[in-house]
Amino acid sequence: MMADYVESLKLRIGTFIAMAAALGYLATVPQAPSAAVLALLFVTVLAASAGSGALNHYLDRDLDRLMRRTARRPLPAGRIAQPWHVVALGVGLVAMAIALALWTLHPLVALHVFLGAFTYVVVYTIWLKRRSWLNVVVGGLAGSFAVLGGGSAARPELCLPPVIFAVVLFLWSPTHFWSLGIAYKDEYAGARIPMLPVVKGETRTARSILWHAVALVLTALLPASLGLLGVVYASVTALGGLYLLVRVVRLVARPGDRGRALHAFHASNVWLLLVFVGVLVEVLRR
Repeated sequence: MMADYVESLKLRIGTFIAMAAALGYLATVPQAPSAAVLALLFVTVLAASAGSGALNHYLDRDLDRLMRRTARRPLPAGRIAQPWHVVALGVGLVAMAIALALWTLHPLVALHVFLGAFTYVVVYTIWLKRRSWLNVVVGGLAGSFAVLGGGSAARPELCLPPVIFAVVLFLWSPTHFWSLGIAYKDEYAGARIPMLPVVKGETRTARSILWHAVALVLTALLPASLGLLGVVYASVTALGGLYLLVRVVRLVARPGDRGRALHAFHASNVWLLLVFVGVLVEVLRR
């Protein structure tokens, strides 16, 4: 029973969002980073993302029943007898995260935590997911708000590093989720979810992924070219970007190949992890 509630929190993607917030903090902090602030930030954003994930599971339970990939989730499979428990868990986690950010970090962090949760639950899940192929594009702002929140924890003012990395997360989201959309195109079509591969076809989607991936890597290299981060970050980001671009180019050559789409999907995860490691190494080198 407890495992079903944990599964509803989408902790894997929540961990990536929390890493995005940590990335914004580490790239912005002018002095040595505070381990306490970093831990609080990570836990706060993870809680908000987990609560949003639970609400997403509840709101999408009818769609999840229609897709083989998601039909085994706790709510569509009927393993949670009282679905409102998931709603209470989600709302409670998001409220706790906002309060924690407000009382222990900074009001701007709390604002960005709220905006991230609102974007994912209301803008993406309720409004766009069932209506427009722009769903994952606009939904990517949830990750961008996490980065800006992390930057606010370091410096509560608008500054360049978190803005750059917010754009990086915005460009990463379509690269990531459209690859998954190609891999599961038939299931999305069966559930009538207007993912780009369903609406525009795999060839156009693969080319769009390529353009986003190129912009993604170039934007991520800006901090190094501007002298904000050093050679370790530049090297890791460039090598990871080359790996991602190779995977995406292979997908463009055969856009209907499910295996290549999944390779591009996983390569986007690897690339984002490498960017985080690169920033962390640069901060430790200071």
